[in-house]
Amino acid sequence: MPTSKEYLTYVLDLLREVKGISYKKMMGEYILYKGEIIFGGVYDDRFLIKITKSSKLLGFSEQIPYPGAKPMLLVDSENTEEIKEIIDNVYSDLL
Repeated sequence: MPTSKEYLTYVLDLLREVKGISYKKMMGEYILYKGEIIFGGVYDDRFLIKITKSSKLLGFSEQIPYPGAKPMLLVDSENTEEIKEIIDNVYSDLL
């Protein structure tokens, strides 16, 4: 089931404190970027981030975004300041 526009809007609102966020639609889902770096995505109305050194420490549950994909972590927070810190740390890990 593809992600709804409403859920994408919700995730983008959660990311409002993070500078340089963009997204691209791909096969009904959305790839999330900070600058030119992919850090996560929105899949089946789930906000997922890549597993990195920093994100492993968060205790978020692993999820498979789509069949055959590497596991990612389900973001389990609605705190925009916490999400900013998480995404900034994941971005730094991916540089």
